[in-house]
Amino acid sequence: MTVPSISSSCSGVNSVWCSSNGGGSNNHRYGQEHHLSPTGHLVTAICLGIIGILGFLNNLLVLVLFCRNKVLRSPINLLLMNISVSDLMVCIVGTPFSFAASTQGRWLIGPAGCVWYGFANTLFGTVSLISLAVLSYERYCTMMGTTEADATNYKKVWLGIFVSWMYSLFWTLPPLFGWSSYGPEGPGTTCSVNWHSRDANNVSYIICLFVFCLVLPFIIIVYCYGKLLCAIKQVITKGMAQTREQRVLIMVVVMVICFLLCWLPYGIVALIATFGKPGLVTASASIIPSILAKSSTVYNPVIYIFLNKQVNHK
Repeated sequence: MTVPSISSSCSGVNSVWCSSNGGGSNNHRYGQEHHLSPTGHLVTAICLGIIGILGFLNNLLVLVLFCRNKVLRSPINLLLMNISVSDLMVCIVGTPFSFAASTQGRWLIGPAGCVWYGFANTLFGTVSLISLAVLSYERYCTMMGTTEADATNYKKVWLGIFVSWMYSLFWTLPPLFGWSSYGPEGPGTTCSVNWHSRDANNVSYIICLFVFCLVLPFIIIVYCYGKLLCAIKQVITKGMAQTREQRVLIMVVVMVICFLLCWLPYGIVALIATFGKPGLVTASASIIPSILAKSSTVYNPVIYIFLNKQVNHK
């Protein structure tokens, strides 16, 4: 498999593309071990097509329900809407291009398109994870507080949404300005952070991205929901309000578990590609976690619709 050749010098972001064209000591990074068979590309395209269609329809349905039913516009549901927006954006500006690339066995929109794709997908994926961390903290504060939650107070929620986007931008913009870079990954039909470069500039960014955009949110999520689960075991359920709170808690816990099950393999493979033996991560080993990560756009709205009692009664 080849990617479009470029005439500019092999430096910066373009160095990734030069290595992907083969030749030299970098050939092991995107050499034969990073080829997929025609059948492999076909299966990948089918998976991405299904994920793209279902993710788009599911998240669009959730947003339509929120917009048409005022009763659903509660503070916590705004956080869930934020997750649906980021997932929908992945389905609109990301998945179609990787699907098209898989059908042809090569990246189709050039280096600039690869950088844009890598940035957009990293941004929206990070927004989803940070939003889940914000959601877990909001649930923790609400259920562990001594007063009932104010269903009309949207100030904290809007602040949380703003923070989720600004925080994600803070960590996904640097590769556009020289701290690491965005480029092709796996068989060259998707793009992401340059996991393969071993220079200090790139490795330092990957460590920071892993710690602050995966490990730290994961710690917040585990701590908040761990505390809540312990508290729920000690409380005898009384009244509809507490039942609703527990139902929402179960919903977001399931969302978090599914999200991490899809994103942890991607993070682990990325770290192996960065710190492991060169060529250790094959094309099939890299494309499967990538597909799993993209599948998070499908199950978030499904979980929300089936577990949210408000929606089921509409």
